[in-house]
Amino acid sequence: MKGAEKQRLALGNLKKLDKSDMLGLLLDFPGQCRAALGIGEGAGILFGRRDFSKIIFTGLGGSAIGADLVRSYLYFESSIPIVVSRDYEIPAFVDSSTLVFVASYSGNTEEALCAYKEAHKRGATIIAVSSGGKLKELAQGHNITFIGIPQGIPPRCAFGYQSIIPLVILAKLGLIKEQAAYINQAIRALEELRDNALSPKVSLKDNIAKAVAAKLYNKFTVIYSPSVHFDFCSIRMRAQIAENSKALASSHVFPEMNHNEIVGWVNPKKLFKDFVVVMLRDKGVHPRVSLRMDITRDILKKEGVKVIEIRSRGEGLLSRIFSLCYTGDFISYYLAVLYGIDPTPVERVAYLKNELAKR
Repeated sequence: MKGAEKQRLALGNLKKLDKSDMLGLLLDFPGQCRAALGIGEGAGILFGRRDFSKIIFTGLGGSAIGADLVRSYLYFESSIPIVVSRDYEIPAFVDSSTLVFVASYSGNTEEALCAYKEAHKRGATIIAVSSGGKLKELAQGHNITFIGIPQGIPPRCAFGYQSIIPLVILAKLGLIKEQAAYINQAIRALEELRDNALSPKVSLKDNIAKAVAAKLYNKFTVIYSPSVHFDFCSIRMRAQIAENSKALASSHVFPEMNHNEIVGWVNPKKLFKDFVVVMLRDKGVHPRVSLRMDITRDILKKEGVKVIEIRSRGEGLLSRIFSLCYTGDFISYYLAVLYGIDPTPVERVAYLKNELAKR
């Protein structure tokens, strides 16, 4: 890491750029997960146990990414199909046997509100999760289960609420096994990771996130992960680099990437020096997927492409998934700082919403 980059990543510079204290939210993320567990356990469900045949989550952006974690994490556990919908409309299969989670941090996301109204019209069982807004009004007016989460943070930073609360609720409904022990294990793993490898107080030589951010600075980032359980992690990291770092990145998953995108790493060769591939690795993936990642890494290196591997931490699956997500969040934060950008504002999202409201 160059001297100028070290200076930018100094704690004093972080505080100067980070006017909305994104760092504070990142450091408190394990605490948010603990609070989410409590909210889920204390939530009142306004319906009895039902025989659901499918589960759908509907939401956008930061309000949908928690649903992706739930879907990925429960890949081998849930006997009921889980679908994440990011649109105004909902699939034709949504009916009275469907459990629908409608997530909107603000409670005013127009796509989520449209999806809510259609799900209600079709007689689906709905659980609404937001910090207030029109979604809360609709849910309470229809006597539908509403779970409130704290206000005042960027939607993408409410990820702990939007992932852990649904897991606790699904366990409450008897649709999956009890999750509290796994969630507490994940919280402890996140605290250890934060204190030993991610916090700005961790020295540069031991800080994974700072080291990776420095390698991504002024480069185009390509993120690869295994599909099963970890596709969410690559989606999350790409989105966080976009919103926090204000930089473009792409993502794909194994083994699918080996059936198309691997062929594209031939041209344009003159750009490869400006690309960095980040591979998210986990000890529990299918051995053939792991082998595919090894071979792909070697192919890319032969093309002169820099490849960085980030390995999950923790014992349980939930801990390992969260660890990759948390590491990616810190990487995007430090990358924003290297670009001299306040990571919190998302001015183009706000502009787009304002323009939509006029039309």
